[in-house]
Amino acid sequence: MTFNSGDSSVKFRNILQSASLLLFALLATGVAQSAQKPLLVHYMPWYVAKPYSGSWGWHWTMNHYNPDVITGGRRQIASCYYPLIGPYDSLDPAVLEYHVLLMKLAGIDGVAVDWYGTDNFNDYAINNQRTLALLSFTRKAGLKFSLCYEDQTVQHEIDGGYITAAAAISRAQQTILYAQSNYFSDPSYLRLSNAPVFLNFGPQYFKTNSDWATIFSVLNITNRPAFFTEDNRFAAALGAFDWPPMWMSGGATNTLTPAQLQTYLDTFEQNAASWPAYISSAFPRFHDIYAQAGVAPSYGYLDDANGAILTNTLRRALTNNSAFVHFVTWNDFGEGTVMEPTLDYGFRDLGIVQNLRRQYLDPDFSFTTNDLKSAFRFYSLRKQYGTNSAISAELNRIFTNIVTGRIKVANLQLTGIESSHPVIYDESAGHAQMQFSIGGYVASTVQVDVSTNLTNWQTVQVYPGTTNLLVFVTNTQAVSRFFKVR
Repeated sequence: MTFNSGDSSVKFRNILQSASLLLFALLATGVAQSAQKPLLVHYMPWYVAKPYSGSWGWHWTMNHYNPDVITGGRRQIASCYYPLIGPYDSLDPAVLEYHVLLMKLAGIDGVAVDWYGTDNFNDYAINNQRTLALLSFTRKAGLKFSLCYEDQTVQHEIDGGYITAAAAISRAQQTILYAQSNYFSDPSYLRLSNAPVFLNFGPQYFKTNSDWATIFSVLNITNRPAFFTEDNRFAAALGAFDWPPMWMSGGATNTLTPAQLQTYLDTFEQNAASWPAYISSAFPRFHDIYAQAGVAPSYGYLDDANGAILTNTLRRALTNNSAFVHFVTWNDFGEGTVMEPTLDYGFRDLGIVQNLRRQYLDPDFSFTTNDLKSAFRFYSLRKQYGTNSAISAELNRIFTNIVTGRIKVANLQLTGIESSHPVIYDESAGHAQMQFSIGGYVASTVQVDVSTNLTNWQTVQVYPGTTNLLVFVTNTQAVSRFFKVR
């Protein structure tokens, strides 16, 4: 590779030795642009797990399973499927980084978080804490954020004596004001026609338009939401979103048939044609564990069909007149609608998203299924080097490179850490100088060596282990020189 600087010609050559991992090449970059129709994924923030927390939360145990019991390499959890990284805590920064990196690489534009409000009742406050943590990472990854409010929480709080029915409206007003201050005001919060997008899983408690009008009346005019309810539009709502219609199966061991699913989706779209807007959902399967856990009867079963359910529902959502695509879900392990990587399906579902995004929305979208593995590698290294400040800083730089589309550079850095070798990247030459960055394994002393013949090497720079980005700069010369780091 030749770089010209004035009258000087400086030649560089790739060098790979067992003692050091080196690459001297200009690596192409590029990040996908947001599609005109955003792709949102429904996210559950409710997982509590050891060792990050001191106990296993209900959503992993359902008061029936014991994740401390390990059989065949898998912990016993309340799910028919097993996360690729094992059962995790939704407050763990390494998990949140992993999730948002996967979303970015999959071509997902943002999240719709299942939100129970803020009250210190059941696990609602714990879930909100985890929702706030997720927002900090979606923002960092350049993803959009939105909420899907579960108003069933109000009835649970009444039944538990936490509030009275007479106080339900005022309590909901406090909840929506909290959302305005802590979520709607964030620049990354998803808006439609300048209104914050706000979904409701139901309604299940507030079932009149006047209730919702009163609840929203306390908001600033600019924060009156673009409101979407489930299945059917309320007058107070802009539209609705669909969801796997498991009620049509009859529940228990019954299977939702392709014909039933087709009828439901056709009817939903026919109704939605007269609404100002609607959200179209895509989903891979439905296979809950409620009956086995003794929690409740099963809602029924929707077969994965080797990825055909996700492919068909996503294709439909991408090509109809919906305002957004809504994936059901990222990580509802209890109901088996998970799209995050599992030991059972690997990265397959996110690969389907990549392919269809490229086909229908963004022909220049370049990430592939192999790129998704970078997020897993990143997560594994974050866990391995959690207390190493130099490697942690390098992983921060890798995170930035991934979310900005510099996947080749990021993979080179990951390989350097994995092999305990420094690596060279971002080479450039001009104005009588050449320079390159040094990354990968930078936890110990890094030496830069130079040679004119690949036989005799001279050390020209020594860097101590550091959290700072290492950049080597030298003057150009007429003679060809070769550089390596170790």
